[in-house]
Amino acid sequence: MSDELADLSATELVAAYRNKRLSPIEATEASLARIAAHNGLLNAFCLVDGDGARAAARDSEARWARGQPLGPLDGVPVAVKDLILTKGWPTLRGSKTIDPDQPWDEDAPVTARLRESGAVLLGKTTSCEFGWKGVTDSPLCGITRNPWNPERTPGGSSGGSAAAVASGMAPLAIGTDGGGSIRIPCGFTGLAGLKPSHGRVPAYPASAFGMLSHVGPMARRVADLALMLSVLARPDWRDSRCLAPDGRDWRDSLEDGVVGLRMAYSADLGHVRVNREVAEITARAAQVFVSLGAVVDARDPEIAAAGVCFRTLWYAGAASALSKLSACQRDSMDPGLVEVAAEGAGFSALDLLAAENDRDEIARRMAAFHQDYDLLLTPALPITAFEVGVEVPPGSGYARWPDWTPFSYPFNLTGQPAAVVPCGFTSEGMPVGLQIVGPRFADARTLRAAQAYEAACPTARGRPLL
Repeated sequence: MSDELADLSATELVAAYRNKRLSPIEATEASLARIAAHNGLLNAFCLVDGDGARAAARDSEARWARGQPLGPLDGVPVAVKDLILTKGWPTLRGSKTIDPDQPWDEDAPVTARLRESGAVLLGKTTSCEFGWKGVTDSPLCGITRNPWNPERTPGGSSGGSAAAVASGMAPLAIGTDGGGSIRIPCGFTGLAGLKPSHGRVPAYPASAFGMLSHVGPMARRVADLALMLSVLARPDWRDSRCLAPDGRDWRDSLEDGVVGLRMAYSADLGHVRVNREVAEITARAAQVFVSLGAVVDARDPEIAAAGVCFRTLWYAGAASALSKLSACQRDSMDPGLVEVAAEGAGFSALDLLAAENDRDEIARRMAAFHQDYDLLLTPALPITAFEVGVEVPPGSGYARWPDWTPFSYPFNLTGQPAAVVPCGFTSEGMPVGLQIVGPRFADARTLRAAQAYEAACPTARGRPLL
């Protein structure tokens, strides 16, 4: 029974707590047992606090017994990516350059909101160093593996969070997304994930990658994304760019469907080389929305220039992240990160201003595109998960990770909400994801479409047999 509990969604767990069919202690023990069984292989967690999780679960059980839960996530086990400050735990960001012997006495906004809601924090999940690339391996923590095939990458940089949720170690996880770092691993591991509109979820400290960076939820079900967003989107004074709070419960319109919505399906954004099976699976997924009452047209937005703009801003961010480190410290780092930081350090102020102007133009083009279309559908990725321990698929001709993630980073530039839902499997049994992009601030519409697809195609998702 304990093993089965680890596969329940957060929504199911909360309902079971309310009906007194399960307790947070049972759910937490199930998660810890799954971690003990599989983390040695997958390397999803770099820190597990079993004693702290059990203490939080006992407190939650007492609150549920009194009928006084703190919030909608009371008693739900959650994993936190190791880029996010968590009081009492080191936040080492996959890097040997960070001294673990510090006070660690502050929560980031998202961890503060989770505690206020009564969530049970299990530990910290692995990331590549400073979250710089689309796979998850680091000099500090080593290689993280995909539960569907441990010889394949789960993607990154939130690969530890994805591996944890996909394998049942936690029903929910926090990810960050500066160029696809929620959506890439969700696509590679068969999960649902949301990069919210920029500012929807407060973030602190500010990322070295500036306004490219977002924080958001990862789960096995879309309803859990909405549940978690209702907690994470609460305001925090430390983020000067966060959106004004509206007190919304993001579950309220989740079941409203897509009848009458106008959708564009772009198979390749006009320029991307896509794996044949991925193209076929995502094209079929787009047509599901026609059966649900939406209008779906084949149309590409004109944003091919996003690649150069993104690289300029991302590499400059990497340079900023490493700017105060010594040559000796850099010798201990991921060589790829050091290389892109060196390239970014060569950009001038005029280069950065030009990139910001290009970003504004791309955002304007997408805003104009959404005057005609309520949502944009694309593949989440042009490929499926490849072998672990490398930045790009061997023999692909790609130079850096942005070369194989062209569907995700444009919407970091524009700050739009973008969700990924699993939409099928290749002949090798590897998951494929569909990306649903909304206009800026249309997070509810984006989630609504994701929920409609999930409800219509339950066989598109599955559970890896570890």
